[in-house]
Amino acid sequence: MFTGLIEEVGRVTRLDRRASGGVVCVAAQTVMEGAKLGDSIAVNGVCLTVTSLTASGFTADASEETLRVSNLGELQPGDGVNLERALAVGARLGGHIVQGHVDAVGRFLARRPSGNSVLMRFGFPPEIGRYLVHKGSVAVDGVSLTVAALGDDWFEIAVIPTTLDWTTLPRLKPGAAVNLEADVLAKHVERLLHYTSPTAPRLTAERLRELGY
Repeated sequence: MFTGLIEEVGRVTRLDRRASGGVVCVAAQTVMEGAKLGDSIAVNGVCLTVTSLTASGFTADASEETLRVSNLGELQPGDGVNLERALAVGARLGGHIVQGHVDAVGRFLARRPSGNSVLMRFGFPPEIGRYLVHKGSVAVDGVSLTVAALGDDWFEIAVIPTTLDWTTLPRLKPGAAVNLEADVLAKHVERLLHYTSPTAPRLTAERLRELGY
């Protein structure tokens, strides 16, 4: 579990592709403090497990599915990545609940200044649209952000200077792929509203009379 508050920007040193996935090697400092084998670290919003520690960072395995449904498969040596350690019990939840499970890959479209902030527009595929709401939360490459404007296939976020300084968002070029994770609460609510147990009685007029309505 993560909060979407990025601790540092790491640097990819190697990405070894294999038939069953790949191995990502990342140079980092802050997230290495107290790091152990098996720890979870979000890399561009993707929850990865530390498989080895190096003098300058860590390595993690990425399944073929992870590389397919996220932008990790497009990384090149030297690319910056947003890093966050898993949330510690008792720590402040300064962003929102982020699982590190990417729902879709979107595309960065454009940016424009807005006061002391920058408005950034992202395109999203249809399957994630129902989870995005105005003023709601969304994670973009692991960064907890608030939807400032929303269209049929795009949304905008207002990025403050601190977020620009601490993440890879300023480095995005138009067309760049970004990992999108919707608010998990929206997904649970949708499931609750649409799920019908195969053993539960159907809600009919007769059933309502039996219940006293």
